[in-house]
Amino acid sequence: MDTRSLGCDGLHVSAIGLGMGSATTNFGEQDAAVQVATMRRALDLGVNVLDSSDAYQKRRHERLVGEAIRGRRDEVVVVSKFGNLDLPEGGKGYNGRPEYVPVACERSLRQLGVETIDLYYLHRIDPDVPVEDTVGAMSRLVEQGKVRHLGLCEAGVEPLRRAHAVHPIAALQTEYSLWERHVEREILPACRELGIGFVPYSPLGRGLLTGRVRSYDDIAPGDRRRIHPRFHPGNLERNLELLAPLDRIAAEHAASSAQVALAWLLARGPDIVPIPGTKQQVFLEQNVAAVSLALAPGELAALDAAFRPGVGAGPRYPEGYFRTLGG
Repeated sequence: MDTRSLGCDGLHVSAIGLGMGSATTNFGEQDAAVQVATMRRALDLGVNVLDSSDAYQKRRHERLVGEAIRGRRDEVVVVSKFGNLDLPEGGKGYNGRPEYVPVACERSLRQLGVETIDLYYLHRIDPDVPVEDTVGAMSRLVEQGKVRHLGLCEAGVEPLRRAHAVHPIAALQTEYSLWERHVEREILPACRELGIGFVPYSPLGRGLLTGRVRSYDDIAPGDRRRIHPRFHPGNLERNLELLAPLDRIAAEHAASSAQVALAWLLARGPDIVPIPGTKQQVFLEQNVAAVSLALAPGELAALDAAFRPGVGAGPRYPEGYFRTLGG
């Protein structure tokens, strides 16, 4: 497995990671063994980034990561996040208060069964707390040896700069894919100016770029993609029309459309480490193989043109779903 660096402080990771997987559906306990087996298979393949959060699967995902890495801690870059809350009424809340930071970290350490988290993200910036205060509290975790590197999720350029001035930020995690390229205008250039690595989540457009969703009815009841506008009738049909050049290039390489989409993203720069999520080993293995898929300059240009920024139909989140995305 090829490796890449996140930030300027020696955080070396596999070129591709494993996202939280199975996040789009509320899976039952019977899926625990499947998810653990997939994470262990990822380690076998040289994937050392297992990305989690205390928000995923109602904290259950951290426990599954802990089970998966038991006896293999030295092979893993343990990643988790805090501060993104599911509210009882169905919306989103945030908690970046300095006094909450060590509480969240201690809970995650217990859930994961480790003494140190390698990369600890603020999952969403709390609009009611200066980001400097939150990151200052996170920096004390580094001083205490409970965390090695800090990251932010969905931070805009201004809060990213302010956070980085308090403590070096190793990585910014934000949605980025052929379908969603908003970060290219300001956020990705700022990361490169500051020496911050970039970790794209949903690098396959929540499955849109895999070609496996052909209609709204293909999305199971309870699957969270049903709330995402890009999958709604009208938008979905338009978005599926964009896949033709992706499918053509995939056929020419005897590859899947997902592999081509990941290869395009990996080619955007050595500071980019996508974390596609899956609980199925067959898709994990396909995603890992994308690291070795080299696209020709003409193919990259064709994809750039076909998926030009803003061409997709529908925003990435429902209106009002987040109070903020890091402004």
